[in-house]
Amino acid sequence: MPIYVYECDTCKKVFEIEQRISEDPLTKCECGKGKVKRIIQPVGVAFKGSGFYINDSAKPVADSTSSDS
Repeated sequence: MPIYVYECDTCKKVFEIEQRISEDPLTKCECGKGKVKRIIQPVGVAFKGSGFYINDSAKPVADSTSSDS
């Protein structure tokens, strides 16, 4: 189940809660006074396998020892 982060607009408390995707987002803070908003969190991504690094798919560099004069 995903973990969502919320912040209260009154007490500024930030808290996490585990919710199903099908559940409605929270609207009231645990303090009972304010409304909460969901904070979007960055997601960590790990690329594994060949083809994800610059040296795996880079074209060979042409030899730059030729003279133009």
